[in-house]
Amino acid sequence: MVEGVRTPVAQRAVERIKEMIADGEVGPGQRLPTERELSARLGVSRGSVREAIRSLTTLGVLSVRHGAGVYVTALRPADLLEAFSVLAEVSRDETLLEVLQVRRMIEPAATALAAARATPEELDRIGGLLDRMEEGGRTTADHGADDLGFHRAVVACAGNATLSAVHAGLSSRTFNERVWAGLADEGLTDTLFQDHRRVHEALLARDPEAAGAAAAAHVLRVERWLSLRGGG
Repeated sequence: MVEGVRTPVAQRAVERIKEMIADGEVGPGQRLPTERELSARLGVSRGSVREAIRSLTTLGVLSVRHGAGVYVTALRPADLLEAFSVLAEVSRDETLLEVLQVRRMIEPAATALAAARATPEELDRIGGLLDRMEEGGRTTADHGADDLGFHRAVVACAGNATLSAVHAGLSSRTFNERVWAGLADEGLTDTLFQDHRRVHEALLARDPEAAGAAAAAHVLRVERWLSLRGGG
């Protein structure tokens, strides 16, 4: 069998195990029945059960503890979406443009929520990230990391772990470094600083509409920059 391709029987076992979790028969942190018990219960071979367990482990649903059995994970969004998190890292050309388009759909909404929900401590932290980003002597790699931290910190203020996990999958430190390097070559890094400051000012003003608009304009700027370079 080709690695990563499930047989129809194993796929059926995957679906049955997911049903057990969804129905509350076994919950987060709890141990799954043994391989033998699952095989008898699901009416499939033990090999198919093992294949299903491998698939669900890769997806972050199950965790194999050697010598202790197979357990359901905490089912946290960040764990379940971990495989999705490589999307922006490996995407190129038109796919990367599509990633930015999706960011432009969700990031303004998240930023608007952040304007209403962010704590004073969170706003201070975001301001500190901006101050560090604008310090002299920062490298392109530094700016890429700072930029990623800024956007993730803003989205985290929305208070939705699933949204944060999806957003993380649409972000890439490597891509951020490319953006900063490209705009630095064009003498436009101050433009990005100003974009970030407008977002922060709207957050401080508790103005969801302005915050969402500032976030949308910023992502659109990067999207247009990438589009002019043919997507990559």
